[in-house]
Amino acid sequence: MAVVVETLEKLERKMLLSMPVALIQSEVTARLKKLARTVKMDGFRPGKVPMNVVAQRYGYNVQYEVMNDKVGEAFANAANEAKLRVAGQPKISEKDGAPEGALTFEAVFEVYPEVKMGDLTVAEVEKVTTEVSDAAIDKTLDILRKQRRTFSQRPQDAAAEDGDRLTVDFEGKIDGETFEGGKAENFQFILGDGQMLKEFEEASRGMKTGESKTFPLAFPADYHGKDVAGKTADFMVTVKKIEAAHLPEVNEALAKSLGIEDASVEGLRADIKKNLDREVKFRLLARNKTAVMDALVASAELDLPNASVQAEMQRLLEGARADLKQRGIKDADKVTIPEDVFRPQAERRVRLGLVVAELVRANSLQATMDQLKAHIQELAASYEKPAEVERWYLSDNTRLAEVEAIVLENNVTDFVLSKAKVSEKAVSFDDLMAQN
Repeated sequence: MAVVVETLEKLERKMLLSMPVALIQSEVTARLKKLARTVKMDGFRPGKVPMNVVAQRYGYNVQYEVMNDKVGEAFANAANEAKLRVAGQPKISEKDGAPEGALTFEAVFEVYPEVKMGDLTVAEVEKVTTEVSDAAIDKTLDILRKQRRTFSQRPQDAAAEDGDRLTVDFEGKIDGETFEGGKAENFQFILGDGQMLKEFEEASRGMKTGESKTFPLAFPADYHGKDVAGKTADFMVTVKKIEAAHLPEVNEALAKSLGIEDASVEGLRADIKKNLDREVKFRLLARNKTAVMDALVASAELDLPNASVQAEMQRLLEGARADLKQRGIKDADKVTIPEDVFRPQAERRVRLGLVVAELVRANSLQATMDQLKAHIQELAASYEKPAEVERWYLSDNTRLAEVEAIVLENNVTDFVLSKAKVSEKAVSFDDLMAQN
């Protein structure tokens, strides 16, 4: 008998399921008999419990399990026969008025939409490019040198300047009261590194050992400490020690300390460039991928299955709670977070997932094993023991699936860029690296 599917609204469908009562009863009896062979009850030896006793104790639960299994199986068979791609779980309810000897159920569910892809040849995508210049290598060298700097105490009458390490006592008050986190002794910071707020650094600059100074400090409105955000405090700072920084020379000794195989200045710069090229490639790919995905979403037409959106909203909600818990928020599981906060993000994710899946299917863009291995090798290249990292990825299906998703997105990105109207835009190395 052909499956009759009724369209309710957009992606919502309804169909009726029918099955013989005898089928249910037969399965219930079979499961109870199987259960009777192992069930333990006081007063009976194992396997010797009478069937009527087993049925009385476990009949309801077994009946419930069988109904769920058989109805689920009937729905899956009917959906397959009708060639339906079901989104989410169906809502199934028993209907009254079934023929004698039969049970009838109504299943209401959603199906995945037809994705109508736009003409990618008219889609406009901005592709960014960046070059790793000598200046970028020099800047990275400076960072590496700062990470290995040493300090020596400056004379008593020396004025603090950028790059110095200061040891200070400070106390801040708001309305005459010291606030939490506003007082410290023997606190160290590097002047000019941006560790402290601008007013604090400006007040400390030029001070000498043993000198004290009071000054107002206005906390930004978005300051992480909510109790003081947007307020102005009166601070007093006393400089206890000033130390000058000494950066290591760029020479073979520095290259050797960094574990460079070719322990020369040329080898050091070449190694830095290789690492920067790899990082720039990944960042450019991520940024261009975002531009491609935006173009895909804009060019496609489809309805969104509410079941998929709701499931994605729930995943985002659970992720937000996990993040709060990781940050040490007490009772993070009980924090009220409105679901609708995540709706725009959930809808975009579902829309993008459906569009990408259709593009992959229609153009055979699935990730190949060779591509997976090549990507893993590239990821592992920045580690000390690449072979171990490669084995770590290849030995776990979950990790391999994550890599597969990335490679698949890269295939989609390359495909769209080969079709769309692409305009290139050069961005500076600093701007690219500053982006999260």
